[in-house]
Amino acid sequence: MPPPIKKRIAAVALVLLSILAVSVGMWWSQRHIQGTDDAYAASDITALAAKVAGYIESVEVSDNQSVKKGDVLIRLESRDYEAKRDQAQAMAQARRQSLSQIEARLRLQDAQIRAAGADVNAAAADTERARGDFERAQKLVKNEFASRQKLDQTQADSQRTAAQLSRAKAGVEAARRQVGVLDAELAQARALAEEAEALLELAQIDLENTVIRAPVDGVVGNRSAQAGEYVRPGTQLLVVVPLDKVWIEANFKETQLTHMKPGQKATVKIDAFPDQPLEGRIESMAPASGAKFSLLPPENATGNFTKVVQRVPVRIALPADSPLAGRIMPGLSAVVKVDTTSLP
Repeated sequence: MPPPIKKRIAAVALVLLSILAVSVGMWWSQRHIQGTDDAYAASDITALAAKVAGYIESVEVSDNQSVKKGDVLIRLESRDYEAKRDQAQAMAQARRQSLSQIEARLRLQDAQIRAAGADVNAAAADTERARGDFERAQKLVKNEFASRQKLDQTQADSQRTAAQLSRAKAGVEAARRQVGVLDAELAQARALAEEAEALLELAQIDLENTVIRAPVDGVVGNRSAQAGEYVRPGTQLLVVVPLDKVWIEANFKETQLTHMKPGQKATVKIDAFPDQPLEGRIESMAPASGAKFSLLPPENATGNFTKVVQRVPVRIALPADSPLAGRIMPGLSAVVKVDTTSLP
């Protein structure tokens, strides 16, 4: 073989060996990198719905408007709910007054019991005095120191005071029984008062629910509410998307999860911003494959079976101070690569 041909073969072989070495080196350096382009930005999108029925009085925000937590978004007509609130207030006030009256009657009844007890003591003293007078009159009549008329008079006084004592005792017993009746009325009045307070609180809550506020900071989207529209409880009116709390949901093949753990570093490239890669970390991994969370999960135990590599959602947390903070919208596509050697 001529020397020039040998030199060419050697040069080609050298080039091929160099390419092979570079390829092996690249494969070796990238063997721990697991990547996927089945990744999308996600966020906790908050859908707001009406809690009470009514006509929309005004819509205070427009599509794509930034809002802060607590900002008023929609107002419903509130006159009906104000009237119900006022009615509940009046009922609660009446129940409170009824309760106060029964409590006052109980205090009065307690005073009457004490007065009846004093009457019993006075009647008992009169009875004891009349009994003593009667016994002394009996002795005097027996010794003929007093007339029979005097004896009859003292006997009548003794009987009269004894009757007064019995009546006073009966009055005390009746007053005490009345306390039991008032206690039952008081318990009923308290229950009615608590019921009225609960109804008032519910009416106040319904009135407050005529004003729909932003539950979080975010951007308004998918607004369907229009002024004058009648809505029912549960009718979705708009959504609030917190763009400052976005993460990446990357769907990796099950064969890529062998060495993947929470805390490992991940490189994220958003398709909309390909020149601004972000460094995130694996925050968590789904407890099941995406197929199991689908509307109609596969049932492999029936019919013919064809094995399909499953994908598992992996949540990638993004840094809060990234240059794309507030610009990544849920649903944007991304490419994710995870370094499985970067231990937490």
